[in-house]
Amino acid sequence: MELRHLRYFVAVAEEGSVTVAAEKRLHTAQPSLSRQLRDLELEVGTQLFTRGARGIELTPAGRAFLDHARLALSQAAEAVAAARRAARPAKATFAVGFLTGQEVDWLPHVTQILRAELPNIDFKVSSLYSPDVADALQSGELDLGFLRVEPRPDVTYKVIAKEPLVAILPSDHHLAKEAEVAPADLVGESLIGFSDVPHVLRDVVDTYLRQQGVEITPSHRIDNFAMGISLVASTRGIALLPTYVEPLLPWSVVSRPLKGKPPTIDLAVGYRRDNKSPVLETFLAGIGQLIAAGPAGVRNTG
Repeated sequence: MELRHLRYFVAVAEEGSVTVAAEKRLHTAQPSLSRQLRDLELEVGTQLFTRGARGIELTPAGRAFLDHARLALSQAAEAVAAARRAARPAKATFAVGFLTGQEVDWLPHVTQILRAELPNIDFKVSSLYSPDVADALQSGELDLGFLRVEPRPDVTYKVIAKEPLVAILPSDHHLAKEAEVAPADLVGESLIGFSDVPHVLRDVVDTYLRQQGVEITPSHRIDNFAMGISLVASTRGIALLPTYVEPLLPWSVVSRPLKGKPPTIDLAVGYRRDNKSPVLETFLAGIGQLIAAGPAGVRNTG
């Protein structure tokens, strides 16, 4: 018994017609197909079909045979696929993690640097909080990360940009009429602060306000920028966030630059020095190109 006999049998059983199966599925002549089916029945030793006015119908033996024929064909197809997979060398995996939102600005640069490598690798991209990116770099789950400088014993950082912080406030807030927001203007406003999760950003904001002589107790503390934007819209508070969030603002929220020299927060690429990935080596060789180009995203300054 050959696999082609099983394919012929399944096709006729599913179409209910020798003619239709021959012409539409098997692309063979109807007399040849009928002869192959007779040979199959002889080999099995029992009648598999009945031929009547309504076409071809399966006998009880044919129905029992159909399930096993389908399984045999499926297993044969899987055997072929497994052999082909084994014959192909496995693609190397290169995993990049981004502080949520930063992929908008930096992923185009990464793919440009790695353009020659991409057809030959399994390129994975994820979006996480900065501490989670750092943890994944430390554990080896990620090869490369775009994040804040989060202290981890085995992770090396290279700063690629210094992002200014801006004031995020409701679009109908009285300070939204100003071209810039002075630090003193924040006094008496509901300030949205930060929890211990984005601790690098929290430290930058706290240091800035202290240096400006502004004392404000935050009305809320947030873990991420999305929560901050939501609270600005719902509580009419003000948050100080990096400029990379500007393209993500809804119509009800606007950004305004801070008057004077604004605080900045570092964005870095992180990686493990003991990572021997040639793809990482290619990226690091092109990192100067990435730094010179700067963020690729389009800023919305209104």
